[in-house]
Amino acid sequence: MTRIGGDLVVETLRALGADTVFGLPGQHALGLFEALRRAGDLRVVSSRVENNLAFAADGHARARLAAEPGGPVPVTPLIVSTGPGALLTLASLQESRAASVPVLGISSQVPVAGLGGGRHGYLHELPDQQASFRDVVKSVHVVRAASQLPTALREAWTSAATVPYGPVWVEIPQDVLLAPVSLPPLTSVTAAPVPLPPVPELVDEAARLLAAAENPVILAGGGALRSGAHAELKALAEALRAPVVSTFGGNGVFPSGHELSGRSWLEDWHTTEFLAAADVLLVLGSGLGELSSNYRGFAPRGRLIQVEADLGKLESNYPALGLHADVRLTLAALLEQVPMRRSDGRAEAAAGALLARVESRLDGQPLVAERKLVADIRAALPPGTQTFWDMTIAAYWAWSAWDADGAPIHTAHSAGGLGYGLPGALGAAASGVPALGVSGDGGAMYGLAELATAVQHRLDVTWLVVDDGGYGILREYLTGAFGRTTATELPRPDFVALAESFGVPARRSSLASVGADLAAALRTPGPSVVVLPAVLKMFAPTHPERPRPTS
Repeated sequence: MTRIGGDLVVETLRALGADTVFGLPGQHALGLFEALRRAGDLRVVSSRVENNLAFAADGHARARLAAEPGGPVPVTPLIVSTGPGALLTLASLQESRAASVPVLGISSQVPVAGLGGGRHGYLHELPDQQASFRDVVKSVHVVRAASQLPTALREAWTSAATVPYGPVWVEIPQDVLLAPVSLPPLTSVTAAPVPLPPVPELVDEAARLLAAAENPVILAGGGALRSGAHAELKALAEALRAPVVSTFGGNGVFPSGHELSGRSWLEDWHTTEFLAAADVLLVLGSGLGELSSNYRGFAPRGRLIQVEADLGKLESNYPALGLHADVRLTLAALLEQVPMRRSDGRAEAAAGALLARVESRLDGQPLVAERKLVADIRAALPPGTQTFWDMTIAAYWAWSAWDADGAPIHTAHSAGGLGYGLPGALGAAASGVPALGVSGDGGAMYGLAELATAVQHRLDVTWLVVDDGGYGILREYLTGAFGRTTATELPRPDFVALAESFGVPARRSSLASVGADLAAALRTPGPSVVVLPAVLKMFAPTHPERPRPTS
């Protein structure tokens, strides 16, 4: 059997640690898929549409990160073909970049002779395909000869696995993938991501500020979660007696039931003021962007210390003592210097009072159904189930209200595109964990074809579709801003009948029975669907232009 360039790709991926590849064939990528067939020991998970395939690769990587916090970085390969196939992944890769998810995208390309911007008339030809990806992914790597494959893939893998994690892109011409190669089989290609420790003098200054603080508070973001800093964060919070609030992306890095937990109600003005009132606010792995700053309403009155691996986010919104570093390494360094404080109960009381104020504000609104729905979904999950949420009203609630202890939550809020729920959950299920996807009926239409994928690969995933007849959150936004709505009301299929046409067990539920229906579906091996007809509402906003609570 003559080895070809595609074999070098597969051998390199295997040596780097891959065991699963998400791939969708195309004419220029035939050499890659023949090599995957020959190898036989890499699992290939396909899909029906490339953007869903990229979401699934994202979900697979997130699920593995959540299953082993602080462990080896689980880079997930994604293989697509040239031109249209490649371009369809862009919106999904934007989410992976914004959420720091290590995905290794590999695309075929036109033959080497067609690279360089000429108009040669090759199928799928673009003048400069890589230009479409440069500002979306962390790095782009173009291969022009078979001998370049091992190092190009190693560099790309290293880039994806180096903090801040993120998607990368490799392009390999069709003729390179198909050409015979004389290189020996590759078994020893390794990647060594370079750690990002903090500058010692800056750690000293941060430790000095925290030790002197009378009212320290910690805001833990997605960077803290991605770095696997769960144990170090808990130890530092307890040493400082500092309450911990999590951003939406950081939900799960600190135990929600801990006495110092202020949870994740970042769109509530009580939480915004709580953070602003700290004399020292330690911000871990957050750029304090639009959502985390309550739509720019956050105005700190004390000192900020910001630990951020993404240099572009460091002090991009607020002045701070900035440490460009990995969160987990920085917390470990701080723990060596920060003295242990004896608890006098003030910090615990402050965190409890914050949650009581938030609870009181919610109690004053007619939101019983929404709050019960989140609680019922959470109660239905077997331990270890991971959840994947599309941009739907139920997810907007879950950002703040979800208890991620034992049930990690993954959402598409970082880039905010539709269609993430089902394919993200499929990717997680391919990693071997039980998974729940949650979508609205609008977002569900983006990924319906992937029910066939769930059946084909026998993936253990449950899909909850909350059917409110349209784009529910956009309906609320338009009505709130203009008093009326446009283009938000949607015809949709009978989701139960449609799922059953794929051979997927499905049931129509209600707000009263959804907990029991989900629990039954989650106990059923393989894919299943629960459809919940319900019109949900959001809690009243507390942005600065709105009346602020006075108690």
